[in-house]
Amino acid sequence: MRVLFWGTSAFAVPSLRALSGEGFEVVGVVTQPDRAVGRSRSRVVPPPLKEAAVEEGCTPILQPEKPRGPEFIDAVRGLEPDVSVVISYGHILRKEVIDLPPLGTLNVHASLLPALRGAGPIQAAIRDGFVETGVSIMRMVPELDAGPIILQARTPIAEDETYGELHLRLSEVGALALIEGLTLLSLGKTEEQPQIDSRATYATKIDRAATRVNWRDGCGAVARHIRAYDPAPGAVTTLNGGDVKLFGAIAVEDGAGPPGEVLRVDSESIVVACEEGAVGFTDVQPAGKKRMTAGDWGRGRGIRPGDRFA
Repeated sequence: MRVLFWGTSAFAVPSLRALSGEGFEVVGVVTQPDRAVGRSRSRVVPPPLKEAAVEEGCTPILQPEKPRGPEFIDAVRGLEPDVSVVISYGHILRKEVIDLPPLGTLNVHASLLPALRGAGPIQAAIRDGFVETGVSIMRMVPELDAGPIILQARTPIAEDETYGELHLRLSEVGALALIEGLTLLSLGKTEEQPQIDSRATYATKIDRAATRVNWRDGCGAVARHIRAYDPAPGAVTTLNGGDVKLFGAIAVEDGAGPPGEVLRVDSESIVVACEEGAVGFTDVQPAGKKRMTAGDWGRGRGIRPGDRFA
């Protein structure tokens, strides 16, 4: 089976490596352009998937600014893929692109659809207190994450699991599920199940406002919120007019105080009151600085009980 692989983020990398290792022929990779990073914008960094494609010897690598136009369509058609696979690519594909391969286009989505359609399903599953999530292999359609499901793989969410940990684990689950889905497709044994749109929920793209901590929530909700954005982009709060990101959250049910008030500062953590209970966090990243332990930051800033996060 000739596969055209689409993706950008690290989430797609295990699936590309799995395809190469299972004997599928990857006829090309479509990813986003290299981007300038840093304050001076002087360093150009390729997408994680491009780096993996180079290592795996997957060529050609196409990097259109937008996946459209006659020149791009002709380039894709010239690769003669049997099927396209899209994982965390970052652009909505037009129908002419989706329908170009004879076997269509499959998508690997990090939720049990129709729950959590959209760009941030892993963060939403942790933040909203799901005890289970998974990966859906679906046939892509122009509507957002709405195509029929070929198969799903389920996995529990650990009580203290962070976004980074679950992201890595689901990327491996997704790779195994993709191989199974493509194998079924090649054998003509897929049983595609339409999604029930009335049951759909949505996980929107993460922006800075979404990451801000609300200390008026209970300790469980605040701890989940911090874990949902750990290690990136980081849950944000404010102390003495300066923003700081929090990591390594632990709910402390017997803590008490006005929401946002510092209850304890020690060598390992800072504990802050919530509406009910409290949350301790082990690491911080002040604005413009590197991540450090909460204890070091607390001592350096002279943070003490009674100070107030907002």
